[in-house]
Amino acid sequence: MSAKKSAEVIIDGKVYTLSGYEEEEYLQKIALYINGKINELREMDQFKLLSRDMQCTLLELNIADDFYKAKDQIEKLEAEVELKDKELYDLKHDLISDQVKFEDMQKAIDNLEDEKKELAAIKTKLEASLEDALLGSISGS
Repeated sequence: MSAKKSAEVIIDGKVYTLSGYEEEEYLQKIALYINGKINELREMDQFKLLSRDMQCTLLELNIADDFYKAKDQIEKLEAEVELKDKELYDLKHDLISDQVKFEDMQKAIDNLEDEKKELAAIKTKLEASLEDALLGSISGS
């Protein structure tokens, strides 16, 4: 397990020391996100009229909203990935099946070509025999 790290961050103008196993860069990124949400809410005129408690609660609700929207998006993307994985599996299965069919057809073509060669050889022999028979009957007459 990695060592605990500390980082000083500024949130809403106040300095906080955060501790955790994450890198300082990550902790600063979190503080930056929170400050962004605070600034976003401060741009709303109604926010300034709320008590400090209500402002904090609204900030918490906004962060929770972002979290659940991100979580929903992750779940949708994971479902998409799962669907794509299934489609990929099915395509691979189809490809293998088609390759087997192709190999079977190639063997059938090879067999037919061998049979064609054999038949061509038989045809040549029969033509030669027929020619000999016809020539023999002509010269014998």
